[in-house]
Amino acid sequence: MSCGGRRAEPIRELVRLCARKPTPEELLSARQEQQRVDVVLSVIDPRHADLLLLRSHGLSYGELASTLEINPGSVGTFLGRAQQAFRKEYIKRYEKR
Repeated sequence: MSCGGRRAEPIRELVRLCARKPTPEELLSARQEQQRVDVVLSVIDPRHADLLLLRSHGLSYGELASTLEINPGSVGTFLGRAQQAFRKEYIKRYEKR
């Protein structure tokens, strides 16, 4: 079996796309989106914001429970509520009408 056959081609294409430099428009769009996220995180409940930020940094449910001093069995529920609060506020502020 050789390395780099047909199955490797989609991977090479993905690497090529990810390796290219973003355009100025893409950079601006990403910056604007980050600003929107920052605004929404600043207005939702601080515990929800903390939970979402920590989860986005890869913390496990156990680590979230320990860090935020919540019951490990409740992390999923709290995370769902945090995501729902974020989504609701984001839509309220930024969805096109």
